[in-house]
Amino acid sequence: MSELRYDGKVVLVTGAGNGLGRSHALGFARRGAKIVVNDLGGSHTGEGQSKGAADHVVDEIRAKGGEAVANYDSVEDGEKIVKTAIDTFGRLDVVVNNAGVLRDVSFQKMTWDDFRLVERVHLDGAFRVTHAAWPIMREQKYGRILFTSSAAGLYGNFGQANYSAAKLGLVGLMQTLAIEGRKNNVFVNAIAPVAASRMTETVLPKELLDALDPAYVTQLVLWLAHERCEETGSTFEVGGGFYAKLRFERTKGVTFRLGRPVSAEDLEARWGEIRSFEEATHPEGINQALDPILDNVKAGPSKGGNRFIDVDQALGYEYPEMRTSYDERDLSLYALGVGAAADPLDEKDLKLVYEFHGDGFVGLPTYGVVPALKCIFDLGKEGKTAPGMHFGLDRVLHGEQYLRVTRPLPPHANLTHKARIKAIYDKGSEGGKKGGAVVVTAFESRDDSGEVLFENEITTFVRGAGGWGGDRGPDDKNLNAPPDRAPDAVVEQAIPANQALLYRLSGDWNPLHADPSFAKAFGYERPILHGLCTFGYAVRHVLSNFAKGGDPRYFESVKVRFAKPVLPGETIVTEMWRESDRKILFRVKVKGRDEIVLSNAAVTLYDEIPKPAAKTTRPASEASSKGASEASAQPTSADVFQGIGAYLKKAGGQGDKIKTVYQFRLSNPDAIYTIDLSAGDGSVSVGESASAGCTLEITDADFMDMASGKADAMKLFTSGKLKISGNIMASQKLDFLRKVDPADVLKAMQARTGGGVSASASSDAKASVEPAAAKAADTSKASVEALAARLRTAKLDEGVPGTIALVVKESGARYTIDLAARPVTIIEGGPESASATLTLGAAALAAFAEAKSSLEALYQRGEARIDGDVARVRRLGAALRS
Repeated sequence: MSELRYDGKVVLVTGAGNGLGRSHALGFARRGAKIVVNDLGGSHTGEGQSKGAADHVVDEIRAKGGEAVANYDSVEDGEKIVKTAIDTFGRLDVVVNNAGVLRDVSFQKMTWDDFRLVERVHLDGAFRVTHAAWPIMREQKYGRILFTSSAAGLYGNFGQANYSAAKLGLVGLMQTLAIEGRKNNVFVNAIAPVAASRMTETVLPKELLDALDPAYVTQLVLWLAHERCEETGSTFEVGGGFYAKLRFERTKGVTFRLGRPVSAEDLEARWGEIRSFEEATHPEGINQALDPILDNVKAGPSKGGNRFIDVDQALGYEYPEMRTSYDERDLSLYALGVGAAADPLDEKDLKLVYEFHGDGFVGLPTYGVVPALKCIFDLGKEGKTAPGMHFGLDRVLHGEQYLRVTRPLPPHANLTHKARIKAIYDKGSEGGKKGGAVVVTAFESRDDSGEVLFENEITTFVRGAGGWGGDRGPDDKNLNAPPDRAPDAVVEQAIPANQALLYRLSGDWNPLHADPSFAKAFGYERPILHGLCTFGYAVRHVLSNFAKGGDPRYFESVKVRFAKPVLPGETIVTEMWRESDRKILFRVKVKGRDEIVLSNAAVTLYDEIPKPAAKTTRPASEASSKGASEASAQPTSADVFQGIGAYLKKAGGQGDKIKTVYQFRLSNPDAIYTIDLSAGDGSVSVGESASAGCTLEITDADFMDMASGKADAMKLFTSGKLKISGNIMASQKLDFLRKVDPADVLKAMQARTGGGVSASASSDAKASVEPAAAKAADTSKASVEALAARLRTAKLDEGVPGTIALVVKESGARYTIDLAARPVTIIEGGPESASATLTLGAAALAAFAEAKSSLEALYQRGEARIDGDVARVRRLGAALRS
């Protein structure tokens, strides 16, 4: 990089007889410039005059072979200083405004003369020198001008009001001249130096002065004044080896839309935002500085608001995407929270809280309100809210709730929520009896399929936040009002005294529902019940009475208005009227005080239980390329399911026998298969083609191991590798998987690979899908004979009559142990009915038969399953141990 030279350039430095000015003059001279050394020669406080200071610097420059001329005029006579440059050298290229004086004194003691002297030298003097040089530089289309500001001007400093005012004034002068000079190649900048000089001696300690060599500052001056530097309109702090550019910064600020009155109280309420630099902006000119105002004009009249709600900011705001998840435990806890299964023997309610229910687990559809409320509470914990919302929980009441469910809730799901402020209504002035505002927040929740699972609209009433004269909203006082006749159904249910503590575990942590002192502070004698808990009770009552078979899966939507709170321990009365086949109106009262707590409420029902949308995506196991398929010598899960389909066609009637729809959700790679055994012969399809009664989740590799007999299903289940939901008992009817013909699986594999499978590969593939049944057939009979030999010598209690069915899992082979016979015998097959059923894998049966493992140990490890009279089987095991 070449040296920055000033050969042929003329540089004027004011106040160049000492300190920074002297350093600048010498620095320019060393690089070839011709120097005008200006210095009045007075003291640092402005008294006196002398030629000595300027002459001394000129002599220094000339002694080193440079060119320089002295000027002794005051900067207030700037035109004389500039004339010296033109008369001596014929041109002027650089002006460094450096001259200055100090009159430090506190503002209270400062005189007008003190103020004006400093201002005249620093600000007026810089103006006069620059003003005289300006037309010369414009005419020659070149010039570099530097102003010397100060940290005192940028930040203020005690005892320097005069100095600070003048120094910051120089920054403003510089910024305007930079704009005016740019087109003529006249660049203007300012520096705020910290260096040892006669002026800083009065304000800085000696230790710091010793480190502040003026040469550090001069190097920046030499760069900014050079023709290669195109910086203009900038201010730099410099000193002690530190260099930094400054810029103006302002907060994002707050904008009140035009047409809306703004009060001092509004500013007080928003003061934190007005002064927060978390989202700072940096306007680079007056046009950018005016952008917020211009944008406000373009935005048009305000929609209204006040210090609690800024409608312009809040209305239409979309929250960032939020994510939640739930499982069977969450659904069960919620159902208990809204009073389900008060009678634990009620089969309808039991399936709402027991995930292993034989008829399948069902989630209450009103759980759909919980994830949305959880998102709001999570945002509250983080102190986040929509812009324009300036109120706390102390002002908020849950006014209305709308929920729509597109299909029955799956037992577990990952959800993605989108929410926006849908509407804001003005319900009256703060002084009004019911003054406030209504805010409607709309939620849309999708599961992993990408389809909407449910929608919510949460309407909150914000007390005292109305009165701006805005839209009052729809007149819906009579919406869903019940008819003037006796209800078609009435349900009374007592709310347990601790119900609020149970319901809050579903995510509503508002202390109003748990903390007695908090409740009293809000005027309640004790914690109140959540409005959404009462809501859940009531919708459950409606579904029980009006949905087909009381099945909650027929639920479509509900809208309800919260009128008054319920206290735990009270009894609610749900009154219901059928308006149509699909719509039921209802309201809820509190027995004893006869007050309506839920009003303007209605539930709509589906005519048929909706099913999930069928997925058309090909499973990953089928999506491989032909080349990759041909290279595979092993069947895939897709081949196995085709083999299952072939078996169902051959066997016939499996659907009539099993009456269940199974869904297999495989992972790594992901794929979904449906085995519909609800009726007829049954069928196998890719994707969610029917609503599942029993869902099995397992990795592709574990499924293949299970299908081939390499892995035991019960071990997979107990180890968490196989997850079963819905009608778990139906999973015991999957024995047909073991009866799949390996030839059908190989046929599917050959069709997939185009028949390009070698004989050896085909043999390997066949071995991978048929060993379980074959090995079970080979070993189970031998194990049964060994067990029979042990039973013949066992001392079996005479009080254990009856039969035990022994089932080998891999082969499905069934044996009957006749406990009444003496000696005890085991026969192949036997009657379908038995006192108990003992199911073991072939390996577990062998270990039991050969006394290598006890029945209790096998059961605890999940290798044995006992159904029916468990005590009878355990006594059999005890007899074999004796």
